Amino acid sequence: MTARLILLAASLFGTLGVALGAFGAHGYKRYLEAAMSAADAATRLGTYETAVRYQFYHALALLAVAVLRLLRPELPWLGTVAWLFVGGIVLFSGSLYLLSFTGIRWFGPITPIGGVLFLAGWGLLFVAALRLP
Repeated sequence: MTARLILLAASLFGTLGVALGAFGAHGYKRYLEAAMSAADAATRLGTYETAVRYQFYHALALLAVAVLRLLRPELPWLGTVAWLFVGGIVLFSGSLYLLSFTGIRWFGPITPIGGVLFLAGWGLLFVAALRLP
């Protein structure tokens, strides 16, 4: 993945993170509280907030990877790290958003796949950093 594409992904996920965070704190929270029991609303909102938080962490991580890619274009593994983070956001945060919106528990087992992609991205970044001069 090129530095430009990584930066585009970082800015897109960052923008969506801010928008979804604001939506969750205002409109979605009120909707949940009016539509279901307090316990169910709190569970769904907690799930939603976890999705936003991890999306935002990894949008910032993508931003850092984009900068590294610009500074060290000869390191192709940075593109792989970026793809792992993008896949992690889509599967981890995406499945949690769907679980929160629908309550369908089937989306829950997808979440750990995204978590594994996050771990693989961070692990690859660590191993690659060990190989730097």
